[in-house]
Amino acid sequence: MSSSIEQLAKEFAPLAVKEMVQLPPALVPKPAPAPKPAAAPAAAKPAAVPADPSVVGRVIPNPPSVAPTPAPKPAVAAAPKPAPAPAAPPPPPPKPVQIWKFEDKGLHLEVTVEPANVVAAAEIMDRHGFAIDAVTGMDWPTQGLLEVIYDFLHFQTGERVAYRARIARNDPKIATISKVFPGADWHERETHDFFGINFVGHRDLSPFMLPDDATYHPLLKDFKA
Repeated sequence: MSSSIEQLAKEFAPLAVKEMVQLPPALVPKPAPAPKPAAAPAAAKPAAVPADPSVVGRVIPNPPSVAPTPAPKPAVAAAPKPAPAPAAPPPPPPKPVQIWKFEDKGLHLEVTVEPANVVAAAEIMDRHGFAIDAVTGMDWPTQGLLEVIYDFLHFQTGERVAYRARIARNDPKIATISKVFPGADWHERETHDFFGINFVGHRDLSPFMLPDDATYHPLLKDFKA
């Protein structure tokens, strides 16, 4: 890991949340179950052979002996099935400040900051020469949270850093970082369009991607077209 990432992690530590909320993993659709094989058609019963009228009612002397049917073998008790293995313990919650290998996560550093610290976090990124790459959102309706995610790229070193903040879904407000990174202006407008997040202090949060009269936010999970 580079010394600059280690230094960033130290500077971010005072801005990070003290306790992480465990969020579920991204939902992956389960594959459809394989169709059951069609049952084989029942074998046709053999047609009954008509009785020979020449022997009906006649007594046949010395009928051939018939071997007795053997007694059924006693049933063998099935071996007991082994007890199922105990479920694996849940994974520990993620750390607020996490250094990653890029090939594992697509990031070098990931931080979850307190919502009040997003501007201070942007100032750290600016001091270290990072450029804003994206601002987006994530909806967690079961937890009552919205998440704002800020992605940054350093053009000289190629390092990628993301920090995020979680806010109440029923009052989604967070400060704009557009005064530190003017390029965040349109990213925040787009995130406001799709998630309804109010970036306090933004110059203009009128609809950007949606119609001017839009009153809906289509990337919220309870949105219905």
